[in-house]
Formats: sequence, C-alpha cells, structure tokens
Amino acid sequence: MEREEGLELESGEGRPLLPLNAASIQSENELRGPRSHYRSGASKAPGIILGFEYLDSVAFNGIGANLIVYLHTVLHGNNAANAANVGTWSGTCFLTPLFGAVVADTYWGNYKTILISLVVYLLGMVTITSSAFSASSKFCEDGACQSTTTLLFCGLYLVAIGSGGVKAALLPFGAEQFDDENPSDRERKGAFFGWFYLCITLGALTSMTFIVWIQENISWGLGYSIATFCMAAALAAFVLGTPHYRLRLPSGSPLQSILQVLVASYKKRSAEIPRDSSLLYEVNKDSSNGGQQRLPHSNGFRFLDKAATISALDLKDGSPESSWSLCTVTQVEELKMFLRLIPIWANSIIYAAVFAQMFTTFIQQGSAMNTKVGSFSIPPASLCSFEIISVMGWVFVYNNIIAPAAKRYFGNGMGLSQLQRMGIGRFLLILAMLTAAYNESKRLESIKANETLSIAWQLPQFFVLASSEVFNNITQLEFFFAQAPDRMKSICTAMVLFSMSLGNYLNSFIITFIAIATSGGGQPGWISNDLNKGHLDYYFLVLAVISTVNFFVYIAFAKNYTLKKAISDS
Repeated sequence: MEREEGLELESGEGRPLLPLNAASIQSENELRGPRSHYRSGASKAPGIILGFEYLDSVAFNGIGANLIVYLHTVLHGNNAANAANVGTWSGTCFLTPLFGAVVADTYWGNYKTILISLVVYLLGMVTITSSAFSASSKFCEDGACQSTTTLLFCGLYLVAIGSGGVKAALLPFGAEQFDDENPSDRERKGAFFGWFYLCITLGALTSMTFIVWIQENISWGLGYSIATFCMAAALAAFVLGTPHYRLRLPSGSPLQSILQVLVASYKKRSAEIPRDSSLLYEVNKDSSNGGQQRLPHSNGFRFLDKAATISALDLKDGSPESSWSLCTVTQVEELKMFLRLIPIWANSIIYAAVFAQMFTTFIQQGSAMNTKVGSFSIPPASLCSFEIISVMGWVFVYNNIIAPAAKRYFGNGMGLSQLQRMGIGRFLLILAMLTAAYNESKRLESIKANETLSIAWQLPQFFVLASSEVFNNITQLEFFFAQAPDRMKSICTAMVLFSMSLGNYLNSFIITFIAIATSGGGQPGWISNDLNKGHLDYYFLVLAVISTVNFFVYIAFAKNYTLKKAISDS
C-alpha cells in the first residue's frame, strides 16, 4: 500500500485471512525470467503451486503422521527409541529449511532450489516405500530387519533434506508470481497466503484419514506408495508448469551483507553519525543492484548507522573503496529489519511449544477418556482431524463475519492488523489451555465417581486451539514474509518453520522437567504413566500461565515494532 510521500507501509495490514493481505512482496524490477507471456490476473502459476503444496503435504504427512506406529508394529523398535527417532527426524525436517533458504536466497534462486530438492525428496520417498515392501516380506524381530531399518532411515533423511529446500522456497516462489503493479494481482497475492496454508492442512487431513487407514488396515507398502505417487505427481506438475512461472534471480548472500554491516560498524565505532540521515551513504536507483528495493533510514539500532557514515577514505570516484568499510543505508536497514523480527520470532517459539500439546498431551488425555461416541469408537489422535476441519471453519468465520465487522469498527478499511491478529491468536491459546485444564479436572472427578468422561469433552479445546492457529499461524507466515528484507525472503519464511521445530524441542523439555519435578518422594507426578493418578490439569494450568506471560511480552514487542517501509521509485 503506497502513500503519497513515497513510503510503503507494512504489507497487507488487516486484510482477511483468506484473502490475507494485499502484500507488497517484491518489486517488479526484481523479477527475471519468462515474462512476455505473463498476463496479470490470468497466470496459471499460483494454481499449480497450490496444487503442488497439497500433494507435497499429502506425501510428507503420509510418511510422518504414522511413522511411530510403523516403527513399533512392523520393525518392532522399543518405545523410547521410536519416540527419539521420530522426534529427531521431525526436528531435522524443520531445521533443513534454514539451509535451503540460504541456498535459495544466495545461489540458486527459488525455482532451482525447489527443482533440485524435489529430486532428492522423491528419491527418499522411493527408498522408504522400497523398505516398507521389504519389511512386509519378512518377520522383523531380533534384528532380522536391520538392513530394512537402515534403508528406511536413509530414505527418511533424504526426505528431510529434500523437503527442507521445498519448504524454504515454495511460499516465496508463489508470491513472486504476482504483479504488485496490478491491483487485482495484489488482492490475489493476498488470497494466496490463505490458500497455501489451507492446502497444507487439507493435505495433512487426507494423510491422517485416508493414507493412515490404508497403512494400518491394508498394507504399509501401499500406503507409502500412494504418498510417493503424490510426490511424483507434484514433481511432474511443477516441471510442466515452468513456462508459466516468473523467476527471481538470487540477489547475493544476505549473510555476507549482514557481516559487512557489522564489520563496517565496528571499524567505525569511533565515528560520529551525522544528524541528517541524508548524509549517510546510499546508491541511487539507477545504480542499485539488480533493481534492489531501497529502504529509507529509520531510528533504532543507531550504532549500525556507522556502517553507512562516509569518511574521507571511503569513496573513490563516488564508489566505496570496500564494501567492508562502507555500506549503503539499505544494507543497514535490512539488518535492522531482521533484528526487529528476532523478538517476535523468539516469542513464537513459546507459542509453538504450547501449541504442540495437540500432538502430545491432548492425545494422551483422550486415551484416558471413553472413546465411544454412540456406536463409534473415536481414536484420540483423530481429533487432530477435527482441529483441521475447525481451522477451515474459522477461516470462513473470519472472512465473512469478523473481518467485515473489524473494518466497520475501526473505520480504516483494513480492520485488524497482522500484529493484532497474532496477538489474538496468542490470547486464544491461553483459553485453549484453560479449557483443557477444566476438562481434565472433570475427567479426574469422573474417575473418582467410577465413571469415564467422554472424549467428546475434548472437542471445545481443539476448537479453541483451531481459532488460535488461524489467527496466529497463517498471519505469522504472512507477517514474516512481508517484513523480511527482500534478499532474505526465504530465510525469514524458514525462520517460522524453525520456530515450530524449536517449540517441539522446548515442549519436550517442559514435559520432562515437570514430570521429574513433580514425581519426587514416591509421588507419581503430574504426568504419570497412569493419568488417573496424575494431575495433567495442573500441567495445563502451568502452560496457561506460561502463555499468559508470553502474551504480555508479545504485546510489549508489538507496540514497539517498527513496520517495514520502502522508497517508492515512482
């Protein structure tokens, strides 16, 4: 959204979640590649990418959603080793996008990174499927399937490497397909973020229902084959869509640019920063690198401005003698923007740790309930599918009720900002934990009365958790992408995934710490093997307290956050 004074504010503030924002992601000048065929508003590329993401999600979750069951029932691994192996693999899958992002932003660009990663990804899927058919042909016990297990883990870590490149580059690549100069494209780009997230959840839902059922009731090999076929179809669709794509060339190493600013600032630690920011060094738009978007000077992190302070020895014929002694204002501001994202990112790790209860303690809680609802038996893990369906429902409610009401209330034509939406998501997480604590207290009361509480009591906590996911997780992807420096789009997108990985590790630490701290003196502890003897409700209350503190810390960060601005060359 451009203002008359030539500045561009935070992309898409307050837009609906689906569509999300009218984000100004990258300027037209940054794009390279096949563009003559491109017709604004008519490109098939976004649809291809969304279909690709759905197939990718089906394939990835088809491997990961039921992996711990496969290790136990087919390969006969012990519970502790299985949990450790799955946890390590899952953490690796969310760590590799950081490396994929550096490669995409620095060397290969998003298209090439995705293409090469897909080949590795598919090779891993084929390897896993082969191991599953090998295991089904023999009885795996007492080390009889050691070679099959080795083959499986080779495939799993090939998938971790390949999916890392895809996760890091696909969302930024999708955003590149829209022309910010066209109002219709800006709106379509906003919708893309919401559809992208929904494709992820729909793919997970497909895997958790259809593929998992096939694996457990028909054949593990067939289930993995379907997942592998989805990945092969995704690769074929991506390659066939090549003529429709708009490509952005990598703009150089963002890490090198950051180091240059830090080194130049240190070298000039004794220099005096001019009061007039126009005296700081900046290139004009005609000589900017590859049409790189220029950024105006901002207050904050003033020490870094020393890197753009001009001394008598810095310039030769109007150009800097060394990029390690004199940096542009844009380089300095890119580092400032990145540093401003760090507190929000760190805060999201706490959120992710608490959110992870959906896949851990919520399932354990459900396992201790009466899983019969009418004549049906409800597997506790299947309530994750209810949460996914609830996410879709909340998206509809937001777009059709909450967003229009917010626009009327604020009278600004935008409604809730991205920062406000993430704050609401964090607040709703508190309510989800309080709901879980209340349900657990009721379950313990029912045990004392020789009754078993129905698993249907868990539905409200999953429903509230879904609302938190809609307000926070979808918006967080959009926010980090929109606020990222242009040359760090993939890296900042990968940071969101990395926060989820660290959140899972933090969740494991919190569970372990509380289990040990509350089980001394012969007591079973809050998180006992027999939950009827424990106090999982106290644990959920602790998480509610942690989430409350995290919420107020976030409010402080959000109030002081400086939104991204850019110089309009027009």
